[in-house]
Amino acid sequence: MANKTLIQKIEELSMNALPALQTQLFDGWILRFSDGYTKRANSINPLYVSNEELKNKIENSEQIYRKRNLRVVYKLTPQVHPNNLDSILEKTGYLLDSLTSVQVLSLEEIEVSSKHNVIVYNNLQDKWFSNFCNLNNVSEKDQPTLKQMLRNIIPKTCYVMLSDDSNETFSCGMGVLESEYIGLFDIVTNEKYRNRGYGRKLILNILQWGKENDAKNAYLQVMLNNTPALKLYSKLGFKEEYRYWYRIKE
Repeated sequence: MANKTLIQKIEELSMNALPALQTQLFDGWILRFSDGYTKRANSINPLYVSNEELKNKIENSEQIYRKRNLRVVYKLTPQVHPNNLDSILEKTGYLLDSLTSVQVLSLEEIEVSSKHNVIVYNNLQDKWFSNFCNLNNVSEKDQPTLKQMLRNIIPKTCYVMLSDDSNETFSCGMGVLESEYIGLFDIVTNEKYRNRGYGRKLILNILQWGKENDAKNAYLQVMLNNTPALKLYSKLGFKEEYRYWYRIKE
C-alpha cells in the first residue's frame, strides 16, 4: 500500500487536474462543486486533519450539498481524517460505489517510436473537445460545465487524438503535468476500433509528451470493473499504489 505522503500528493494532483467549478475548505475537508457533473468533481475529500466534532461536521456537509440539490458524495482513500470515517459513513447509510485503482509508472523506460496520425494540442481546442464529448457520450447539458472545468486547469496540459487520413477519430485523452507527475485522464476509444491498439498508442504518446516536459512518473485512475483497461495498463507497466472509492447518500 502507498504511504500517506504519496496518497496525499496524488489526490492533490488529481484534483488540480480536473478542478471543480467551486471549492470550499471545511476544517481539513475539501468540498467540490461542479453542477453535478461527475462524482469526483462534486464530492467531499477528507484529506487533512479535522478538529470539529464529526457528527455535526457530517450533518453540516450534507446541508451544504442538499442546498445545491446535489447528492452527498465522499471520495475516500486509505488516507482520510478521521481514519474510521468510512465505517462511520457506512453505518449512517452511505453506500459504497465505484471502487477504483490508482496506479503509478516510472517513465524511465517509456519510448514512442512514431507519432503518425497523432495530434497533440497544448491547450483546449474545439476539435478535441467535440470528439471527446462524442466518444464519451457527454450530454449537451454537461458540456459547458466540462469545458469550463478544463479551461480552469492551471498545470501544463496536453490534449491528444488519434485519427486517420479522413479525420475520423479513433481515440482521445488528456495528460496533466505537475510536480514531475503526468496524470492520464479521460482515455476513450471509439467503440468501432477497440482492441486494435489505439488506446495503447494514445497513452504512449501522452507519456512521451510527459517525458519531453520533464515528467518522471505517470499516474492514472481505473475502475476495478474495467477489465480491458486494467489489462492494458498492466502491460504498460503500471502498478497499483492504492485504491479509492465513494460513499454516497441518495
